[in-house]
Amino acid sequence: MILPKAEKFTDEQFNEVLGILSEFGCSLTPIPGTTRTIYAIRGDERHELMINRLEGLSYVWKVDTIQSQYKLMDVKSELGNRSIRMAGKTLGKELLVIAGQCTIDPKNPNYFMETAHAVKEAGADAIRGGVWKPRTSPHAYQGDSKAIEILMNASNEYSIPVSTEVMDETQLRIAIEAGCHMIQIGARNALNYALLKKVGELTAGKNIHILLKRSMHMGPIDEFICAAEYIVAGGNPDVLLCPRGTVPTVDGYRNHPDESITPLLKQKTWAPVIIDPSHSMGKSIYVPHAALAGISYGADGLCIETHISPKNGIGDDPKQAITPDTLADVIKDAKEIYNMQSKYQNYLPKAASALN
Repeated sequence: MILPKAEKFTDEQFNEVLGILSEFGCSLTPIPGTTRTIYAIRGDERHELMINRLEGLSYVWKVDTIQSQYKLMDVKSELGNRSIRMAGKTLGKELLVIAGQCTIDPKNPNYFMETAHAVKEAGADAIRGGVWKPRTSPHAYQGDSKAIEILMNASNEYSIPVSTEVMDETQLRIAIEAGCHMIQIGARNALNYALLKKVGELTAGKNIHILLKRSMHMGPIDEFICAAEYIVAGGNPDVLLCPRGTVPTVDGYRNHPDESITPLLKQKTWAPVIIDPSHSMGKSIYVPHAALAGISYGADGLCIETHISPKNGIGDDPKQAITPDTLADVIKDAKEIYNMQSKYQNYLPKAASALN
């Protein structure tokens, strides 16, 4: 990773650096930040002569080499020194809550508008709303591109950022063009590396956050972090990691709750962790418990399915969406737990040192 002395390299400087790297089989990816653009070296950084030549350039401040399979997401990466902000909040210092419907029903847009208003009143910072939906059965409702208008109408009406899931490049481009503030990559596409690369490339420098769900079939935590690495390497460092339950399932729950991996993620990477208790549990009666458990583990926020009238929703809403009144209670209690557990975050580096 190369840090320039100025805010960013000039075209001439960039080309000179790229020329040096290409001699050693490496390439360069700019990652724009709030105050400085950093440059990720793609390839083997273990060439001493290459590093010496780079550090000898008058416009290079320093070169950091991290020999990790996820160099950019690594907790030691320079990206860990930047802040990720959304909805006026600095993640890691203030609790972020995303709430809203699993699926937007184009035939009943008022449900979503009313839900959006209600979740904001309950204290949510952003609205989630499914425009396109991955379904196991090809005969189930797959979503409708027209619903993007309903999503953005709610954002404009209530002055609140919105999040929606995309499953391919076409949907991604529609969401970006519409002005979505957050793009969600769901469990089924969490290992779709071609899509992850494209997400990073097309959202680079656009102030769009990426909520990356953990795949249902992921094994090692490093695999989850490496998936995020594809997005950051594509040019967008505003990535949030979202545990949402894995397999094998626990009898009675939709998936195997995995909020307990939060401290492990925080030992390994700088990325904020947002828990999704709705998909983890699959039943609304269990969602508050999992939400508060996630915060107690040190999560930076929640993504919760909420509906003004769950029984009248479509998709997963009838079974796993909570009401705005319940959401308000969860947010209140989550903030208390968040403020209580923050002091224990200082234990994590010591624990990591002890393990090493």
